[in-house]
Amino acid sequence: MAGIAPVIRLDEVTKVYPVPAGEARALDRLSLEVAPGEFLAVTGPSGSGKSTLLRLIGCLDTPTTGEIQVDGRRVRDLSDNDLSVLRRDRFGFVFQQGNLFPRLSILENVEFPLLLKGRKEGDRGRCREILRSVGLTPDLDARLPASFLPGNSSGRPLPVPW
Repeated sequence: MAGIAPVIRLDEVTKVYPVPAGEARALDRLSLEVAPGEFLAVTGPSGSGKSTLLRLIGCLDTPTTGEIQVDGRRVRDLSDNDLSVLRRDRFGFVFQQGNLFPRLSILENVEFPLLLKGRKEGDRGRCREILRSVGLTPDLDARLPASFLPGNSSGRPLPVPW
């Protein structure tokens, strides 16, 4: 897309992790641009750097070398507060392990990012619509995440140690 500034830009990004044998290079001088509205799929075998790439793009980690820009802003120049706002407003993550707040209901977990933005109760209906769109019925709204764990066929929450 000529003439359109990328929403995400990586320039010669390298990520190295220390390991007992020396170092593991997850990404090596990767350059990438993602234009507004562009759809990108990240695929590859286990250990090829997919999760590392997504953590870097999502500002959850920092590169060993190279530069990352989001919306034309250099990520390394952003304060912790600016990074939190960027993650809250510009990225959505679906983690492999779930990463839900264990003491919040399913509905409250969906509402949480909106509460951080200062939105109020009026968004609860939209959150319920989102849950319905992925097949979660109204009777599940109040359940805690632990009630969905394997071996908990009762549908009741399991004790949460924290």
